[in-house]
Amino acid sequence: MKLYSIETGNFKLDGGAMFGVVPKSIWQKANPADENNLCPLAMRSLLIEDGDRLILVDTGIGNKQSEKFFSHYHLHGSTSIESSLAANGFSKDDITDVFLTHLHLDHVGGAVEKHGDKLLPAFKNATFWSNQKHWDWALNPNDREKASFLKENILPLHESGQLRLIQEGDMPFGNDFEVRFTYGHTEAMMLPIINYRSRKILFAADLFPTLGHLPVPYVASYDVFPLTAMEEKKKFLQEAFDKNFILLLEHDAVNECISLKETEKGFRAEDIFKLADI
Repeated sequence: MKLYSIETGNFKLDGGAMFGVVPKSIWQKANPADENNLCPLAMRSLLIEDGDRLILVDTGIGNKQSEKFFSHYHLHGSTSIESSLAANGFSKDDITDVFLTHLHLDHVGGAVEKHGDKLLPAFKNATFWSNQKHWDWALNPNDREKASFLKENILPLHESGQLRLIQEGDMPFGNDFEVRFTYGHTEAMMLPIINYRSRKILFAADLFPTLGHLPVPYVASYDVFPLTAMEEKKKFLQEAFDKNFILLLEHDAVNECISLKETEKGFRAEDIFKLADI
């Protein structure tokens, strides 16, 4: 098995939305904002090369939306999913599986692209993986999440016949790819835990979007059930520390991977490094 960090581009979100009730005077120390109170964030995917399988975890925001749409997210940087795959010797046609942690626009947008007036899967040879609970949640969104679940990002996956839905406890890629379900950020978000070179790597998705979100009360306003998210963070942090997990941070524009240490204030980052350095 070999793992690759795939940078799909950067965007910006409001710092207050990213850190909820935590005061700016505190959160800006770890995630400095610009003059418009916007924090730069990554959209980092994970590519897993395992035998004949090439599994991509999440796809970034994509490029099919309008200029007006993208203006709300302040896209920047020179990387794209295509260029990052190419830098590692792959193309989108090589991908056999796309595992979607959840169907918010910055995680699934790159799964579908425009071909003329048609919307088609961007990975034509891939199987796309979600789960029934989250799929139903995304197709019938609550008012709070409605703007994050876009039908054009989701329905073409089903219409293509390439979608597969798993259940809690399933391990679609074998014992080295464990799937954990969480319910704080959104209904039934899936977090992969990968066995890799004698370590376990947690793809943290939106449970721990950035290094600045390690403290348990630091939950984003985007989290639909914040108290649930806090309890999930406590459990994952304890397990990650006890079992020496590596956390791969999907949205941190500076810090890619971290290990944990226990302090009097709770769990914090011990080592910060690149996935390629493992």
